Amino acid sequence: DRALIRIKDLTMEKADEVVWVRGRIHTSRAKGKQCFLVLRQQQFNVQALVAVGQHASKQMVKFAANINKESIVDVEGVVRKAYQKIGGCTQQDVELHVQRIYVISLAEPRLPLQLDDAVRPEVEGEEDGRATVNQDTRLDNRVIDLRTSTSQAVFRLQSGICQLFRETLIHKGFVEIQTPKIISAASEGGANVFTVSYFKSSAYLAQSPQLYKQMCICADFEKVFCIGPVFRAEDSNTHRHLTEFVGLDMEMAFNYHYHEVVDEIADTLVQIFKGLQERFQSEIQTVNKQFPCEPFKFLEPTLRLEYCEAVAMLREAGVEMGDEEDLSTPNEKLLGRLVKEKYDTDFYILDKYPLAVRPFYTMPDPVNPKNSNSYDMFMRGEEILSGAQRIHDPQLLTERALHHGIDLEKIKAYIDSFRFGAPPHAGGGIGLERVTMLYLGLHNVRQTSMFPRDPKRLTP
Repeated sequence: DRALIRIKDLTMEKADEVVWVRGRIHTSRAKGKQCFLVLRQQQFNVQALVAVGQHASKQMVKFAANINKESIVDVEGVVRKAYQKIGGCTQQDVELHVQRIYVISLAEPRLPLQLDDAVRPEVEGEEDGRATVNQDTRLDNRVIDLRTSTSQAVFRLQSGICQLFRETLIHKGFVEIQTPKIISAASEGGANVFTVSYFKSSAYLAQSPQLYKQMCICADFEKVFCIGPVFRAEDSNTHRHLTEFVGLDMEMAFNYHYHEVVDEIADTLVQIFKGLQERFQSEIQTVNKQFPCEPFKFLEPTLRLEYCEAVAMLREAGVEMGDEEDLSTPNEKLLGRLVKEKYDTDFYILDKYPLAVRPFYTMPDPVNPKNSNSYDMFMRGEEILSGAQRIHDPQLLTERALHHGIDLEKIKAYIDSFRFGAPPHAGGGIGLERVTMLYLGLHNVRQTSMFPRDPKRLTP
């Protein structure tokens, strides 16, 4: 019937109180008739002292000193004011003087990685010869790696992104929907899909919820969003590609111009950025200790450039590219640096992409047929959203599909969705892991995917 108190609540207000705490043994150090333990609970930790005296025997001190790291223990102790600030602990002004200790779950003596090594900045480890933990070791032992203060902070902030996305869109009148992930035909008639056995036939894992978002718009829901897994069978072994990721998708009907949707998406992302600044400073600072990064900058309203302006900026910087050529990854990053220098923002929109580089369902620009009503959004020079006004006229959609050489039979269900009256609409899909990675200035999307899937990794 004893109540367990959270480590984060061990403050000077609890001084001289007897409390019960559950935590993991992060470190232990015996010194004469004393043993110093650091107890960890998620991203918080506190120093605990076991000393020979009224409540502790020599045997108890020895027992405490020999409990394996990462074991879970319950501790009864008195909260005492620390004589000096305790470096290396989040609770720096108090320590716990242990009276009783119970092992709840004993960890094995040999750990595949040390948590202190796993949170050490790579540069610091290189300079003084201390160990750092490589990415494969982290991912092979993900359960332990996720216990580090950095990982705890990353994924708590990522949870906040989903929460802010949902809060913002519901406030804007959007309806959350759930869409099928097993589909009968490859999205967009493409080849980058995973085929799965489906009773006596085959099915595919959805590359995007787009068809179903659009069907909901046709069904008069007007504004919809969904959060769920997206699958891409692309053999891309890069720092930003995964074969399964979490998509933050939205779609909405508009009245006069697709920029109504662009502005709504941009504002949603700005509200997320503002919410992260307000609610997750502790997590941002924790990540920055291991991975130093400049604070994320954005403008209100969001900077919007047309594609031709971006091409002109790149040409001025010495890049040779055609008017209808798509941006390569190096050019995206260069453009991001140029935009940051000129406009002092890490977040911007690129509008009016060439029609030739966009999917068949993208609405052509009515003024310039070589352009399209499509847009991408970028964070720190990397794309995090691709979107467009969708063609809602079945005849034009059929013509564009034929122009792209797509088998009409494979996308019949898609085209048929628009035969009974469809409002003009647009939308886009955001990669959750990329947003987290780029907001925090991390260098690999696997750092922001809890259990990443890529062409070479299917476990754990």
